Amino acid sequence: MKGSSDLEAILKRIDGRGYPAYKDIRGRYDYGDFVLSIDHVQGDPFASPSRLRVIVREGDAGFGTECRSGSSREIAFRDFLARMFADACRKHSRGGRGSGKSGLISIAVPGQEIMSRSSVVISGGAIEARFTVGLPAFGRRIAGRNAMEMLLGELPRIARSSLFSSALEMDLLYRYIRIAEDADVAREMLPGLGLVAFVADGSLLPRKSGIDQRPLGPGMTIPFRSPDSMRVTLNLPNQGEITGLGVPEGITLITGGGYHGKSTLLNALELGVYNHIPADGREFVVTTGSAVKIRAEDGRRVEKVDISPFISNLPFDADTSSFSTDDASGSTSQAANCIEAIETGAGLLLIDEDTSATNFMVRDRRMQQLVEKPNEPITPFIDRVRQLYEELGISTVMVVGGCGDYLEVCDKVICMIDYSPHDYTRRAAEVTGQYPSGRMEEIKGSFGATRARHPLSSGIDPAKGRREVKVSAKGLQSIQFGKYTIDLSCIEQLIDPCQTRAIGDALVYVRQFMDGRTPVNEVVMKVMSDMNDSSGFDLISGSPRGDYAGFRPFELAAAMNRLRSFKIKN
Repeated sequence: MKGSSDLEAILKRIDGRGYPAYKDIRGRYDYGDFVLSIDHVQGDPFASPSRLRVIVREGDAGFGTECRSGSSREIAFRDFLARMFADACRKHSRGGRGSGKSGLISIAVPGQEIMSRSSVVISGGAIEARFTVGLPAFGRRIAGRNAMEMLLGELPRIARSSLFSSALEMDLLYRYIRIAEDADVAREMLPGLGLVAFVADGSLLPRKSGIDQRPLGPGMTIPFRSPDSMRVTLNLPNQGEITGLGVPEGITLITGGGYHGKSTLLNALELGVYNHIPADGREFVVTTGSAVKIRAEDGRRVEKVDISPFISNLPFDADTSSFSTDDASGSTSQAANCIEAIETGAGLLLIDEDTSATNFMVRDRRMQQLVEKPNEPITPFIDRVRQLYEELGISTVMVVGGCGDYLEVCDKVICMIDYSPHDYTRRAAEVTGQYPSGRMEEIKGSFGATRARHPLSSGIDPAKGRREVKVSAKGLQSIQFGKYTIDLSCIEQLIDPCQTRAIGDALVYVRQFMDGRTPVNEVVMKVMSDMNDSSGFDLISGSPRGDYAGFRPFELAAAMNRLRSFKIKN
């Protein structure tokens, strides 16, 4: 293997030459305590940055086995090292040295969540940090001296200050891995306690904004405290006993006045499928991993979905047991979203009245009298929510501020007052007894099993022009996939652009499992099974990349369902 002195010699030789000469530096270089692997070199200074890896033998890194004993700890350990590497890049690297992206050393920066990422992986007894470098140039001429400053000066300082135990605050690392481990244990305990979610006393739920998941500053939030009637105690391996609100299986309503914290609580629950970093405020807000946020989504494409439990008897005998449309209405899209979530294995539906189609959620007594059932094809969610739980074991947590009819079908009512929860279950029963809604149930028969859908690989075409595969994530909310743009703006449990990027490439990978006989849920779970392998991220990329983050089967299926070329076998 070449050494760092060989890299220096190459950079001196190509200094001032045309940018393509940078290709000469590809390969591996031994720096003594780590190896630098230059995997991909950009074609010009304005192209996507070059992809590099720093590889450190675990024995040299000096971290004990307790840092990665178990999946929870390993994911948190890798996540922590990625954060330390990102901090070191900000400290030791400076951009702006020449044309385009010259001089930039960066790694995918994690947010508030602790999750599996490809930016740091552990494989073959070594820790790998995967990052990008904007190789410097003036115009399109190689700036060799600047490249030497980056690769022989800054990069070793970054690696040695972030990937070796001797340089890190180990107490902080242990705090990360213990919190992540406890959160996963708490999540695993939920079914045995008859719960779908848990919010620890003392949690700080409000965020800075809808696009900034960092907590509000000190003194700006009210610590969460469970009402006594809903308080449960969890005994965790590191934290010990903690108390908090247990959200039971069944149907739970979150109500209260405007601006009192209803949606804040629901948002915390929908992101409780992820673990959170220390001091986030939601470290012990945990939700069952099968929770899916459901909302209306005007204009989305629907491909052969059995929405008949919610919509049937359409004019002209249109078939809703295999319903397709390129431009779904609010009610139709929400019905399809429910069925697709159930198809992929959802065990908990999270719904906010504000983002739902009113006619999908309820028809009150007056509308039932005005438009009689034979002339109304929609069976509202209120008449199916109990069946979902009793027949399929699917719970629902719903924010309700204006539709009191749901008080008659729920099991628990949490009323938020000044961001504090109160158990209003008994009071809700008194209100419904005093003021019955008078509406009639509109269901006929059971909810029934949803019809299996068998996808075809021909519906997943990533080609565009002369390129067989043209896939790129556009931030968090969309993927350019071949000729089409997949709109993910309504998939509210996606929280990192690296997830979107991974899903885009996973859609290419998933084609191999689509034979017209394997149903959607099995196709998706085959991908998830492969992704759980130690080389899972590399399977979907074909080469080492550092810009992926783990995703759930629900988000992968959601992207697939929203691809406008997606095909289901008749």
